[in-house]
Formats: sequence, C-alpha cells, structure tokens
Amino acid sequence: MFERFTKTARTAIVMAQEDARELRSPNIEIEHVLLGLLSQGEDELKALLAEAGVTHESVMTVLAAQRKGEPLGSEPLGEEDAEALRSIGIDLDAVRESLQANFGEDALDRPIPEGRRGPFGWGRAVTYGHIPFTKDSKKVLELSLREALARKDKTIESGHVLLGILRAPNQTTVRLFGGSEPIHDLRPKVHALLDRAA
Repeated sequence: MFERFTKTARTAIVMAQEDARELRSPNIEIEHVLLGLLSQGEDELKALLAEAGVTHESVMTVLAAQRKGEPLGSEPLGEEDAEALRSIGIDLDAVRESLQANFGEDALDRPIPEGRRGPFGWGRAVTYGHIPFTKDSKKVLELSLREALARKDKTIESGHVLLGILRAPNQTTVRLFGGSEPIHDLRPKVHALLDRAA
C-alpha cells in the first residue's frame, strides 16, 4: 500500500512518528498523523487546515498539555477554589505549606519529571526505535487508500490521508477540529483541493 503514497504523504507519515516521539507517546495515534500532515503536507492543505483553526503549533500545544495531564487553560487554584475547598474541610494554604515543608520551597513550581519505565527500571525515557501505529491510525491509512480508490486517483496524497482522518476521527481529533460539524464541513473542501491538484 505504501508504494501508492506520494513522497509528501510518505514524509508526513514519517513525521507522525517523530512527533509521537517528541510528545513521548508510546504509539502513533491519529493526532500524530494529523501533525505529520500539518508539518509536511502541501501548502494548500496546510492553509486549508489553518483556515479551520488547526495548525501544527496549536495541535502540539494541546497534545503536550494533554500528555502532562493538564486540561486546556489550566491555572493555579484561585481564591474561589480555595473557598470551595474550605467548605468541604480542606485548607489550601495548609496543603501548600505542608508540601513546601516536606519537598522544598519550590515544590509547586518544579516541572514533573518525564521519566518512563525502561528495561532497567525508572529513568530516562527511551526515545529511539520504532513506535507502532495504533489500530485506529492504521485504519486511517487504510481509509486514505479507500478514499483514493473511490476518487479513482492513482496515488495517495496528503489530502487522501486527511480524508481518512476526517472519516474516522478519534475523540482527540474531533476536539482538535472543534467538533463533528467542522469535520463534516471540511471534507468537501479537501475533495475540491484534490480536484484542483489532479
């Protein structure tokens, strides 16, 4: 199947692995394939996605926050949060003081260590070698072939890969696109882009 992919589409798939590695993901997910398209896709495709509010930078920001377990727009607890916690018997100031007494003054400001369990226990994350595609990301690649066949195109281009993503998005990619409606609206635009390129 990969012999049908254009050079640009193949490079985007390779970049999906690099982006997954950079985000310290154990697998290549659909969102990593999207990142590959955003960094290596044709300029017209990237412009179309940017028009929809999806850029490489914005997706990386969301995925990096997701990896760290931070909800988007997460901020330190404020006075309203402290009051709500006090109402159920938790004194936020006392919790902070206890953490600083036990772990140091900068305990709440230090980044979370990024180690993962390697072959010899906890330590530095292993960031080399092959990262496997998930079942869903493999399905997207298969769907990109089906999209090309349905259009009677001879090769699989970045636009076909995007059509595969739009046809079978996961929860993360639905959120990145802003919901089901923008995904539905984007499909004909991608088809039009592929028509112009043919």
